[in-house]
Amino acid sequence: MPDLTLRLYLVLWRAMRPLFFLNSPQRAHDRVLVLLSELDGSDLATSFFSRIHRSCFPPAGDRPAEVGGVRLSQALILAAGMVKGTGFETEQDALKAVTAGHNILPGWRSLPALLGPVEFGSFTRWPRMGNDGVVLWRDSLSRSTHNRVGLRNPGARAAASFLEMRHEKLPAIWGINVATSPGVDDLRRQGDELLESIAFFLDAGVRPAWFTLNISCPNTGDDPRGSDSAALVQTLCEPAVQLARPTPIWIKVAPDLGPEQYRALPCACASSGVRAIIATNTLGQASPENPRQQAGLGGAGLFPHARQAQELLQGHLLGNEGSVDLIACGGILDGASWRACDTRAGQYWSALVWRGPLAAALILREGRNDHDH
Repeated sequence: MPDLTLRLYLVLWRAMRPLFFLNSPQRAHDRVLVLLSELDGSDLATSFFSRIHRSCFPPAGDRPAEVGGVRLSQALILAAGMVKGTGFETEQDALKAVTAGHNILPGWRSLPALLGPVEFGSFTRWPRMGNDGVVLWRDSLSRSTHNRVGLRNPGARAAASFLEMRHEKLPAIWGINVATSPGVDDLRRQGDELLESIAFFLDAGVRPAWFTLNISCPNTGDDPRGSDSAALVQTLCEPAVQLARPTPIWIKVAPDLGPEQYRALPCACASSGVRAIIATNTLGQASPENPRQQAGLGGAGLFPHARQAQELLQGHLLGNEGSVDLIACGGILDGASWRACDTRAGQYWSALVWRGPLAAALILREGRNDHDH
């Protein structure tokens, strides 16, 4: 049944993709968010999406992925960045929108129903509007994406309040990604922000299957001794592990760290109680339209950089007796790239652009013969 449904989906997607690509990446993304916001409120749509998911993905008990202290229903997770929400100028404005009944997190209900595990966020302690102007690009020749959306989100307090009001409709398996505010350089203040963000969710009774600390924003690649990453993990993660327990803590790292930083990370994670490393986030490059602005490279262009980081981490994770798992992320677009990662679980985002909403089902089908979990 999954193969038949996916074959039909491929026919439909190949017919629709040229129409979808008539829109600029920015326009297409904005339209998708508007649609998701409407679908979140529909019980009929949620039920329909759940049926599609069951018909396209392996049964939950057939190919589960045990990773980072979580038993996933499937090996691929939609990465943070899609269900991150609306930006606001102030926390008061965000909370007013929640009280008024606005959907400030488009996709919170519809995407997990259709795709399975989804990581919400990134959420920062305070709301952020993100960057102005054109912030999304795609390169069809290389199947790559660029984005400089920034950490646009309603803030952790408003997100927690919004999800608390919808607690009974939250998915069974999902995660929350939290990040420090850009420009905050003091490690103690970064830690305080992360702890406050996590506490908002826990105090609201919103407990995901995992929390991810996005440490890739403040990380740097010019530390030959690896002390930046180790200090970052120990300072930020140990208190978070204690606060969130029994919910496991994962971290997400950048693709351009020095080799010694990747060497130091597994040991620092193991000693801090971190259960998984997501490698990697996007790669900072000049944006396609303005070389003075940075944008995050994703898709196929990111893949070799992410793989290099993953290989370095895999070599050093072997000595930690399996206490820390590796979750691949960055340019997983098909079965071949998924098999090359050789991890029990992965995250994807750009694959949605190139292969449509059921990209994960296609990737898992293509890779299942050589990637049996």
